[in-house]
Amino acid sequence: MPSETIQWFPGHMAKTRRMMKEMLPQIDLVIELLDARIPISSRNPELPRLTGSKPILTLLTKSSLADPDASERWRRAFAAEGRSCLFLDSSSGSGISRIPDAIRGAMSDKLRRYEEKGMAGKQLRVMIAGIPNVGKSSLINRLSGGKRARVEDRPGVTRDKQWINTPFGIELLDTPGVLWPKFEDQTVGENLAVTGAIRGEILDTERIAAILCRRLRHKYPALLAARYRLTEEELREGEDHELLERIGRRRGFLIAGGEIDTERTAVMLLDEFRGGRIGRITLEEP
Repeated sequence: MPSETIQWFPGHMAKTRRMMKEMLPQIDLVIELLDARIPISSRNPELPRLTGSKPILTLLTKSSLADPDASERWRRAFAAEGRSCLFLDSSSGSGISRIPDAIRGAMSDKLRRYEEKGMAGKQLRVMIAGIPNVGKSSLINRLSGGKRARVEDRPGVTRDKQWINTPFGIELLDTPGVLWPKFEDQTVGENLAVTGAIRGEILDTERIAAILCRRLRHKYPALLAARYRLTEEELREGEDHELLERIGRRRGFLIAGGEIDTERTAVMLLDEFRGGRIGRITLEEP
């Protein structure tokens, strides 16, 4: 299958960047959410410029879907750079309880100044930033103790800013997921498409599924073979789109004339990857 640049249309992204800049004077700290399966590709290279000198706490979401061995390598890599990070899963709640203390630790100097001025108990204001569909709204609902932010398993649901109170003396600013205008590395666009950060209706689903086939046959062949009952030879031979067709045949996704329904196969494969049904998978290494 020929390699082409993945096209997407940022739409409201410029508005989101302006809003983030306007709100920054009111913010004490920025929480940067990364997808634990693609920590490089899900990092917005514009964020340091957008947030200026504000401290940033990095949280890696969807950790229950990521390869735990790879996550440990990422944890060590962040530590080697002197950056703290937490791995969490908003669906199960894993890691959520550690976030308030991590925020207060990052803001200890400012909290001490508040106390010296007789302002102990003053709320900290935290901006939640990240790419579409990385789990911002799910995290906010966990921290606030209720469903305050709308959650759907697709990008582009949060459209405007929302302030949400928490029981921890921390006020959260939810922001729409923001991508950047240009992907310098095509792999970044591919990873964002495979994990669902880019809206599916503007992409060729079969091509994205073929890209996923290529990644999995090289990085996680045993998981792919086990899920779709593929032999070693079937995994190794042919183009990526041919591998997608083999998966469709194994699932019995046939149409008139015995042809394989590759569109249905592609949707199924992407859904099963995103839902963790193929296994715990990380597409990027530190």
